[in-house]
Amino acid sequence: MKRRDLLKGLTVLPLAGGVFSGTSASGAELANVASTAAKRDLFKELGIRTFINARATLTFMTGSLMQPEVIDAINNSSKRYCMLDELQDKVGAKIAELCHAEAATVTSGAFSAIMLGTAGVLSGLDAKKAAMIPHLEGSGMKTEVILQKGHDIGYYQAMKNCGVTMVWVETRADLEKAINEKTAMMGFMNCNTNQGQIKHKEWLEVAKKYKIPTLIDIAADVPPIENFWKFNDMGFDLVCLSGGKAIRGPQSSGVLMGKKDLIAAARLSASPRGSTIGRGHKVNKEEILGLYVAIEKFIRTGEEEWNFWMKQIAHIENAVKDIKSIKTRVFVPELANATPNLEISWDQTVIKATGQEIQKRLSLGEPGIELNAGKNNISLVTFIMVPGEEKIVAKRIREELLIG
Repeated sequence: MKRRDLLKGLTVLPLAGGVFSGTSASGAELANVASTAAKRDLFKELGIRTFINARATLTFMTGSLMQPEVIDAINNSSKRYCMLDELQDKVGAKIAELCHAEAATVTSGAFSAIMLGTAGVLSGLDAKKAAMIPHLEGSGMKTEVILQKGHDIGYYQAMKNCGVTMVWVETRADLEKAINEKTAMMGFMNCNTNQGQIKHKEWLEVAKKYKIPTLIDIAADVPPIENFWKFNDMGFDLVCLSGGKAIRGPQSSGVLMGKKDLIAAARLSASPRGSTIGRGHKVNKEEILGLYVAIEKFIRTGEEEWNFWMKQIAHIENAVKDIKSIKTRVFVPELANATPNLEISWDQTVIKATGQEIQKRLSLGEPGIELNAGKNNISLVTFIMVPGEEKIVAKRIREELLIG
């Protein structure tokens, strides 16, 4: 940029006079700039479609919305510096206390927690070994992780990223036969509990018999509130949890908690240490503190929030149940995302539209509403809505069902 262009550009900056003439900008000027910035609607400015999420905390839909207390924690902590390891130490100790764990650390999501936990199991407290992951050949580290075939979901890739070989089993006999000198860990995907033949108690029984560390992924399994500590109390060595979803902390945060030595080992592979597999799994101070506030609040107020979600569900249900042929059902999934759901179904000889057609019309409406659909039904959740949005959703669903 030429000097005259630079000087010309400076004349349009609100604070240019204060900064470059040796005088300070007034509080009023600073407040005005902050107010102007806050009013920018970047979604509108960039042409990005927004919508009411009545579907799920899916990553491709940007998960869930953070609570006001979380945003306050993020904003306040963004204005000062601290040492990252000290912050992880102090916040980890608080989260561990809340969740009945020996130790904890904030990660960049549940996937990151699984990967760092696996790395910690492999390396132990040997920093040189941590720097070798995922290149395990000749490292002296164990190389196999056992998982049930019924738990074959994509998130086990977090373990494979550490260079391990997955060993798949079905029965207890298979499990005991698979354990050998190369076995590093036994993994468990809680959302697929019912798809595996071996349940928690038996899985842990075998692990303790052969002194094999265990890791469980409970990414979407809060609520219920007691799941914060249930699996630590049960005896799993490492527990991995998402910080987004119903907890509504930062979407890119998670928690790894469990045995003190394994958490310390996992942190050898985590940022801010370089030359390790977890360097790219950086989590900033704002996310660490935001997640701590979210967990603390959910444990304190989760029951009240549940009651509010039920009221939102009831409002939508009451808005449609008088429509001819409509049937409603409120249910809570047994595993993963166990929050109140509302299913609305109908007789297609009365309401001709399919669930998918209603879904599409709601999605393309203003405001757009995203929910789940079947052949002659739609279903939704409210826990990720902004309070008040349930009224909009109720009105729009009723309109579309009456159109048929």
